[in-house]
Amino acid sequence: MFIGGYVSAAGLGLTCPEWPLCPSGVLPNEEYLIEWIHRFVAATTGTLVIATSVASWINKNAGRKIKFTSIFAATLVITQITLGAMVIDLKLHAVLVAIHLGVGILLFAMVLLTTLFAFKITKSTIKAKT
Repeated sequence: MFIGGYVSAAGLGLTCPEWPLCPSGVLPNEEYLIEWIHRFVAATTGTLVIATSVASWINKNAGRKIKFTSIFAATLVITQITLGAMVIDLKLHAVLVAIHLGVGILLFAMVLLTTLFAFKITKSTIKAKT
């Protein structure tokens, strides 16, 4: 969210006018670097969120809350990627940019909840350690 906010606030949203790659291909020129970093961080984050979701469904010990929040997060990642592409294709349409930000905040909340549910310390865990 930080790098996306920086790209937006600095007016760099269309420095790389093509999606998913910049005109220079996989490795960017200096003029596309910040937007390329945003896309790279987003792709890495998306991959990790989807991997977490898959892992939560494979793990038989994962609770319903973890499964729900991780699946919801994976759905939001796909939505976020689609919105990001639309934002570029429609030349930073204000409504889409706002929705893109809102989905990003909701995605952050779901990832945070998944993490909190995964590392929840119960009273029995605390008693067992003392």
